[in-house]
Amino acid sequence: MLFVHEFHTVVGRRAADFESAYRDGWMPALADGTDARLAWYFDLAHGSGLAYRVVTVTAVRDGPAYVRLAERLARGDLQSWARDLDGLQHGSQGRVLATLPWSPPFPALEELPTGGDLREPTMYMEDTMWPFPGKLRPYVEAAGAVYRPALAAEDARMHMSVALGLETMPGAGRSPEVTLLQRLSSLEPLIDLLTRDLPPEVTGPGSWMHEALDLRDRWRSRLLRTAPWSPLP
Repeated sequence: MLFVHEFHTVVGRRAADFESAYRDGWMPALADGTDARLAWYFDLAHGSGLAYRVVTVTAVRDGPAYVRLAERLARGDLQSWARDLDGLQHGSQGRVLATLPWSPPFPALEELPTGGDLREPTMYMEDTMWPFPGKLRPYVEAAGAVYRPALAAEDARMHMSVALGLETMPGAGRSPEVTLLQRLSSLEPLIDLLTRDLPPEVTGPGSWMHEALDLRDRWRSRLLRTAPWSPLP
């Protein structure tokens, strides 16, 4: 399965219309076929970055399905939707991603909700890392062997879990690049992270933060909040 990850810069006065375009246009249009489904619709959490930024993640069955979806957008039934969407945003940055070998199982496309049922929003931390040249595979392996189990440990500082581990496909975005969508189960550790320095046991020799510097020293974190109707919480 492939994932189309898009970061949208939305026109402020049209933010509600932009959300409606995905909820009432994109989501049901994909539900009519078998190639793709909208998985997540996120807003960038207030106070954590530039205003009116949205992240959407669309799951696509495989390469041929992606080609058919692109054809629908360029010349088919979704052409007018894509044209109208352009008037609701200043622009967007898109990537095509594949799952990491150790990424948690993702539901089958047919299992993804398409009805827009409402629920309480969920907070996510989206981390994107850029491994050193030639270090992509060692970084992916180390993250699966060390970082992911550390999140699940009883004494983990952050109460979150990896919902999806991804890497950018060749030629489909900046490379080498790894993105982790991590679901937060409690906000208290996040507040602690934002207001206090990390202790030596988290950043010192032997820790993931320290040892991973041999493989990368650049990453970006975004705090995202699901829309109440987002297919996946």
